[in-house]
Amino acid sequence: MAVPGDPPNSTPEGMGGGDDEFRSDEYRSVVFDEDFVRAARLQEYSAQERMGEHARAVRSRSIWSGGGPGSRTSTPGRGARQGLLLVLLIATAFAAAVYMGLRNPYEPPPGGTAQPLSSTVVPLAPTTVVPGGRPVDLYAKSPAADYRVGAAGISLPAVRRTHHFSDTQVVTALSIAKDYLVQSSLDPDILAGAATRPVRVLLDPDQLAQFDRSMTSPSGDGRHAATGWLVRFDQATAVVADSRVRVSGTLAFEEVAPDALEVTTDHTFVYAVRPATGAPAPADGASLFTVRRELRLRFDRDDLGARRLELVSAYVMAGPQDCSADPAGAFRPLLAGAAPTTVGPAASDPYASGQPRRTAGLCGVLASPAAPQTAPVSPAP
Repeated sequence: MAVPGDPPNSTPEGMGGGDDEFRSDEYRSVVFDEDFVRAARLQEYSAQERMGEHARAVRSRSIWSGGGPGSRTSTPGRGARQGLLLVLLIATAFAAAVYMGLRNPYEPPPGGTAQPLSSTVVPLAPTTVVPGGRPVDLYAKSPAADYRVGAAGISLPAVRRTHHFSDTQVVTALSIAKDYLVQSSLDPDILAGAATRPVRVLLDPDQLAQFDRSMTSPSGDGRHAATGWLVRFDQATAVVADSRVRVSGTLAFEEVAPDALEVTTDHTFVYAVRPATGAPAPADGASLFTVRRELRLRFDRDDLGARRLELVSAYVMAGPQDCSADPAGAFRPLLAGAAPTTVGPAASDPYASGQPRRTAGLCGVLASPAAPQTAPVSPAP
């Protein structure tokens, strides 16, 4: 049997056996069976493996080619690709932040504690006998003949955005202001002094303690007049005879700070009242009672979100009333047939449009419907 490494047909001619023959005889006993031959594998090292630790790193020409299995450039390619993706991600986030900043400008944080209400309530004394009659006839003969009824008389102005408040936020402020006027001037339970909650829930929490004290212990100190917050009648004196209260006036808004929006309201409310139950009723029945309310309301962003307001100031004129009556707790109208109690050189007309001249005294004079519309307020002697 031939052994691998032996020439075919044994030793060639002309070549002696010598040492070769001895070495050939030495390995003749080694036999490689077929299983051993099949199991043998020839392995050729790569160039990088043959170079050992001195192999130079090779970078792929394309950062996107990660290489396939066995590629020598797969690891460096992935690193470059991940680095570029990170840069792109940071750039995208920065662009998005700039875009959102332009679309939604920075909103300053809400303001601090709400300031206490400053209020002035001026009773207006009649200059003539208080006329009486049926409410519908009284309204028809008064300057309130063309006024709208109830909330319809409180109309909102044209809306535009301000520098720091959107048009939606302005509408919200105006609608809250209207709600406050409706609840504090037209709600039957408020007018009768039977409820305060519809007004209270619309106030900034920082003003609730002042409001509660004004309701339980009213005072004409400029801070705690119940009639500075709302309209209500002394139920021992008069009650509302017609729920269709006549209303006319205006609302205006202004941004007073980057985090504060202010709404100013100026409205005249005309009520038909009659004597309270048990009180002597005049022959002509009802009479008119007029309240001019000029309010300044402030809103920060928290107020707008919670649908509440801060009542900054209130200037109120109401009559006919006796100057000796204290209007801080509730209004005490002079009813039909009552004689004038104060006569002065000038008069205050709550029906006049525009900002009224404010009196420095504690009582004013109520102008009759025939009085000049521009007559100023005069303090009573």
